[in-house]
Amino acid sequence: MNVSEARARELCAASDQIIAPQFRYTSDPDSHLPVHAKRFGFGDASSMTTPAIRIPFTGPLPPAIIVPSAAASLAGAIDAVSNFFTAPPSSTLRGVDVGRHSQTVILSGAGISVASGLSDYRGDQGTYRRNKSYRPIYFHEFTSQHESRKRYWARSFVGWPGLVKAHPNSTHWAIRDLAAKGYISSVVTQNVDSFHSIAHPELPTIELHGYLRAVVCTSCHNQVPRASFQSSLEKLNPAWAEFLARMVEQGALDTDNPEEQRRKGLRLNPDGDVDLAEAPYSTFRYPSCPNCLESPPILKDGTRGHVEVENDGAWLPTSTAGILKPAVTMFGENIDPAVKTAAEEAIDDAGRLLVLGSSLATYSAWRLVERAQKRGMPIGIINIGGVRNEAVLFRGLTTDQTDHVRCSHPTQSILPSVVARLPSNVF
Repeated sequence: MNVSEARARELCAASDQIIAPQFRYTSDPDSHLPVHAKRFGFGDASSMTTPAIRIPFTGPLPPAIIVPSAAASLAGAIDAVSNFFTAPPSSTLRGVDVGRHSQTVILSGAGISVASGLSDYRGDQGTYRRNKSYRPIYFHEFTSQHESRKRYWARSFVGWPGLVKAHPNSTHWAIRDLAAKGYISSVVTQNVDSFHSIAHPELPTIELHGYLRAVVCTSCHNQVPRASFQSSLEKLNPAWAEFLARMVEQGALDTDNPEEQRRKGLRLNPDGDVDLAEAPYSTFRYPSCPNCLESPPILKDGTRGHVEVENDGAWLPTSTAGILKPAVTMFGENIDPAVKTAAEEAIDDAGRLLVLGSSLATYSAWRLVERAQKRGMPIGIINIGGVRNEAVLFRGLTTDQTDHVRCSHPTQSILPSVVARLPSNVF
């Protein structure tokens, strides 16, 4: 896949300098799409105002700026994060009734799911570090190229069981507990693993880049559970199903330990995809949208689409509709305007922002942090390693300031201790 934290935008190349993001705004909402994509009816008016996701900067970031200085140690970081949650509302907060907006909004990234057995993108064992040539699929490639879809679904087919076996970790449960104690108002996540919705279904959560638990039709927008889609892939690809069974037999899917998974040859990316050796993707087949197969849709050009399948239901490239894609925002695809608005409202309705496990390399994440900063919100970041433009975020702060925090420790080493320390804030 090909979004999640990496489903992304441009990263500023310098730690103290914002470089203009390279977006493609256009008066023709479909001008960035190839002919075949237009044929299938992709593109809409939102393309004029919402930038398409592009691959972000993938190199190393500058070292973390620790605030306060005591947060360099784990004990100091726990103290600093606890103080961050309990600090009085900022006197510089603008645009809201400060007394009613003292809670924290969480912005999470792939780093918080490493403890669940998924790789992040820029960590020491992240996808961009392990595989220098890693290049996720673009939206226009997926929608216009049958061969690209074969390759994508073959890799996703093998990676899906590993994602299903992964579960929320102590960071997700700590977020649940902090919300129950009254400290967290909502979560905006770049992750597509659904761990937030599993761990704390009652806490408002905006999935900025979508989710992998379903696939969606690019023609009629009907959704199909990913588990059902996986069963269809198994039936259509018995040889691949046998290959997957061998992986299970080798125990590659029996552990949540990422190091052990890697030793057994399983390398999961944050989007549930898996790194495979050379494999005959050309043999892989995938089903059509069942809704479009039964009731062919009207396409954007006013013509009625048609779906053609093999006898066993495999989609044929002579079709003009019925393509299923993961319900995530791919590179080159626009974020749903309603989701974008909900994320902005989550920032505006909170009194402070805490970033967890994200280098903010994607513009969709960075713009929310920038929005929070412009509102005068205290900002905290718990992320191992450098973060985009943190020199801008923490410029002018004293080393003993408590209403901001920046530490470089695993979130699962900090948040559970913070939960144990903080009293209930529910009245």
